[in-house]
Parts: sequence; structure tokens; C-alpha cells
Amino acid sequence: MLIDFHTHCFPEKIAQKAIEKLSFASGGLTPYTNGTVSGLKQLMNEQGVDKAVVLNIATNARQQTSVNDFAASINGGNIISFGSVFPDSEDCVYELERISSLGLKGVKLHPDYQGFSVDEEKMIPIYKKISSLGLITIFHAGFDYGFPPPYGATPDKMERALKYLDCPVVAAHWGGIDCGEAVIKHLCGKEIYFDTSFGYGNMPKYYAQKILETHSADKILFGTDSPWHTAEMEMRLLKTLDLGSGDFEKITHQNAEKLLRI
Repeated sequence: MLIDFHTHCFPEKIAQKAIEKLSFASGGLTPYTNGTVSGLKQLMNEQGVDKAVVLNIATNARQQTSVNDFAASINGGNIISFGSVFPDSEDCVYELERISSLGLKGVKLHPDYQGFSVDEEKMIPIYKKISSLGLITIFHAGFDYGFPPPYGATPDKMERALKYLDCPVVAAHWGGIDCGEAVIKHLCGKEIYFDTSFGYGNMPKYYAQKILETHSADKILFGTDSPWHTAEMEMRLLKTLDLGSGDFEKITHQNAEKLLRI
């Protein structure tokens, strides 16, 4: 069993434009799907991925409803879809309730795309509402190749935000892209999960091993950041980390099954 906890896809009518825009903004990253749901499923089949968590992001207040309607429309079978809210939206709290009512198990927040820092005071009521609903919250964490610094979810900021979140929290990209030392200092040992997405070629093996030693395999989730990386790519890194069979099973599916209640 292999569960990819970090993937993206888009409605068919905007997928090509979205992929082209994101690739350009990130310095020409090569996508491995066409950005559609069918493209994601095809890649999953080719790469031996059994289930994928699709992370949707509302990048403005107007998008909230349509983003979450799309999330609900693709949720089921081998796709587990998360919703999103735009923190500055007037009906953000209502939309969180709707996400829960739609049967979505979590929300994706991306501070750099959505214009906030995770430790801002304005986020506290949102975190309290998310916590009351018991939704999983996954943050883009660390640097972002499509934006200049400062970044909204560095490990020190994530550490401060955690005290307001009483729900499962995931910091993507091994706890923060290009933040290995700070992840170990501020987040390892805390009540937070990391996913492995976009780690291949970006997360030095030394830091990946130190994170596993100081945070344990119990809080690591396999992820790719598809369409930007593939399962085969992330497996290359994972298989160099001297994992025992038990820890490998935890990372590749057991932790996700427990977290997603499947």
C-alpha cells in the first residue's frame, strides 16, 4: 500500500493554464501530469500509488466556494480531497463549516499564496474553528520557489502557531523547504506531522536522517507534490535513509491511514 499525502490537480477547464502559470512562477519546473484529475490518476497507476490526498488552495476570497465544490466533486475512491479557505474572506468561518459538512477531512493553507504568516494574530480564530471541527490542517512550509522572502511558514513561525491548533497538523516538505536545521530546532519532537513531498533533490540526506532520528517515523507521511515530483522520485530519497521495514510501512501508508481514519 502506498498513500501519497500531497498532490494537486485542477478542474479540466483551467488545468493547462494553471500548470503553465505555476511552472513559470517556479522557474520552469517540469510537470509530470497535465494537471487534471485523470492525469493524476494515470500517474498514480503508473507509479503504484493506491490513494492520493489532493490539496486544493483558495488563492482569493472569490474562489472559496468553487474550490471546495471541486474538492467535494472529486472526493472518493482513491482520491481523498481537502478543502481550503482564504483567511481574509469574510465568510471564512462559515466555509470551514461547509468543508466539514461536505465530508472533506482537511484543509490546505498556503501562507505565501494566500498572503499571511502562520503566527499572525488574525489566524487564531480560524485555527480555533478548524480545531473545533477536527479537520486535518496541512500547511505549505518553508521557502517557496515561486515567491521572494520573507516566507509565511518558516519553522519558527510554525512553532508559534502550533499552540493555537488542537487538531492534526502537517507541515509539508519535510517540515519546511530549505529549512532542515530550523525544522530540527523548532519542530522536531512537537505534535506535528511532516510530509516528504518535494524532498528528492532538495532535502539533503543528512537532514532527512536527523529529522527521522529526532522526530521519529511515526510523524512522517509519504508525499510527492505531484505534478511536480513523482512517487518514484521521492522513493529514491526514502530508500537511502536506512529505514527498517516497520518504519517504511509507517511512512508509506500506516501513518496516513491512522490520520485519515481509513
